[in-house]
Amino acid sequence: MARSKGAIVVNQERCKGCNLCAVACPLGLIRLADRMVNRRGYPFVEQVRAEECTGCTSCAIVCPDACITVYRQRS
Repeated sequence: MARSKGAIVVNQERCKGCNLCAVACPLGLIRLADRMVNRRGYPFVEQVRAEECTGCTSCAIVCPDACITVYRQRS
């Protein structure tokens, strides 16, 4: 069976740092940025260990502001 490889793109300016996506990620690949905020003063999320993302879309589904886009490709 082919394994999916994924990547996420976060719209950092729209993100308000609610952290729901980090909680929803089954692999723990999303976290709040350390000491960084967007123009509105909110911390935003970023992907860590991007090579491990499977593109499951859990993060994008729970994001209340639709800040996350998930891309998948078969490897």
